[in-house]
Amino acid sequence: MNTQIMMDKALSGLDLIGGRLEKLGITDDFNRHTVLAYVLAEQKHLEGELDSLRARLDQKKVSVQRARTFISQAARHPFKTTSDTVRNFLGRKG
Repeated sequence: MNTQIMMDKALSGLDLIGGRLEKLGITDDFNRHTVLAYVLAEQKHLEGELDSLRARLDQKKVSVQRARTFISQAARHPFKTTSDTVRNFLGRKG
């Protein structure tokens, strides 16, 4: 079935439900506009959450890369890496 046809049927059903609720005096806030506004707001909320997760993932990648670099340098030059670490800890430049 075509996506547009499915969308039209869903929106027509939504309008029908909203019309019946309105006739019963229950609510007039249930229509395609409020539902679409809600869906779009949730979409933006999810996009924000994804951006936040991507930022955290990027931070972890940087941390892992720094650790790899440190370990690699420590394996090649153990004394220099140890002395640099001690100097940094003591706040001295060398």
